[in-house]
Amino acid sequence: MAAHERFHYQSLEEIQAQARALHTDLNFASDLSPLARPVKVGSKTAPNSFAVLPMEGCDSNPDGSPSELVTRRYTRFAAGGSGLLWWEACAVTDEGRANELSMMLTKDNVGAFARLVDTARKAASDANGADHKPLHILQLTHSGRYSRPVGHSPAPIVPQHDPILDPRVGLSPDAPVITDGYLDDLIGKYVQSALLAREAGFDGVDLKACHRYLVSELLASHTRPGRYGGSFENRTRFLRETLKAVRSAVGPDFIIACRFNVFDAHPYPYGFGCDHQDMWKFDPAEPMALVKMLCENGIDLLSNSAGNPYYIYPQVTRPFDLSSMGIPTPEEHPLESCARLFDFTRQIQAAAGSVPVVGNGYSWLRQFAPHAGAANLADGSCAFMGLGRSSFAYPDAPRDVLTRGFMDPGKCCITCSKCTQIMRDHGRTGCVVRDADLYAPLYRQARADAQRRETHG
Repeated sequence: MAAHERFHYQSLEEIQAQARALHTDLNFASDLSPLARPVKVGSKTAPNSFAVLPMEGCDSNPDGSPSELVTRRYTRFAAGGSGLLWWEACAVTDEGRANELSMMLTKDNVGAFARLVDTARKAASDANGADHKPLHILQLTHSGRYSRPVGHSPAPIVPQHDPILDPRVGLSPDAPVITDGYLDDLIGKYVQSALLAREAGFDGVDLKACHRYLVSELLASHTRPGRYGGSFENRTRFLRETLKAVRSAVGPDFIIACRFNVFDAHPYPYGFGCDHQDMWKFDPAEPMALVKMLCENGIDLLSNSAGNPYYIYPQVTRPFDLSSMGIPTPEEHPLESCARLFDFTRQIQAAAGSVPVVGNGYSWLRQFAPHAGAANLADGSCAFMGLGRSSFAYPDAPRDVLTRGFMDPGKCCITCSKCTQIMRDHGRTGCVVRDADLYAPLYRQARADAQRRETHG
């Protein structure tokens, strides 16, 4: 591993040379035309190969419906030109919300969601032409260990104990874990949410299984007894049975996706995709078996991620220049972090065959991200180039690339992690740098509130 450094590259040749010097397998293409390719997803087609990855805003109305900030965000994403909009985490049950303003779709607010989906579709066609009709996927979630539905106190719901992560959310070693009966009933909540998403006009739903939220942690529940823990078959049971139940309810033409962790960077027996002796060594056996299982059960779309953004190794999830407060500087170059994520995507796409995979890890590359994305698309490493934090900062990047041939360096995400810091401070999040008029005051407010809580309890 090389020393961490901040982004400083002025030319494509310069970043290519650094990638070679680090002995990574990162590739950059000068031909960006692969990004304009339509992508078939289930029975539907995305108009190009750009995707907005799910980025939680923590800013819905208290009932979970879209607020003005949510409406603004998705209207900007839609107008920005991406072929796929992967909407943020939407809780399937109240106790599974990550914060008081988490998105949550219910029978009482489904009309508000339907109006926003219509508004987003109109924004997309108005900005990009009548034929531009991006796909809309809603991410269904239960926050599990990171649930906090009321106030500022954690209310974790866990499938197994973890001596590393439990103290961070105030869990004692003898606190109860969720029962098999709870999980049995939860499958029905996912089905209800999927049906409501279809009613609201979404093209599909994602069964979220990443970043150590509930379903992600279930995949790593080696120490859990009963039908949902221990063996690989048991640890994947909830995801498998939920996929089957949702498919039965929504029919064949509604997209079912899964964004899942390939590699937790967490020690056995608490991590998924990790060597039993070395948590930093990727073991592909179970992640590839999971991909095969999902494809055999009719999944239409996959997106890989890794790591735990709530813990001390966020570079595994999203390479950065500066991290959130209290997070150590990683002992690796961000290009090495990017290469790891790209390699995961490459392996997942190979295992998934014709099922499209959305790649991630591009934001740190800034204006050179399209060159990396086009190279990965051209060699079959993925079907979509996904942009997460970058979409907060530069929602119209896809349109700029497709119409002008480049991303504007002055509009790119600078991976300063301030959007993550707002979340950690329990505020409403967005880009503090490129959308400063709106989010710089919200950042300062959330920081001040967090400091008051730290001081006064």
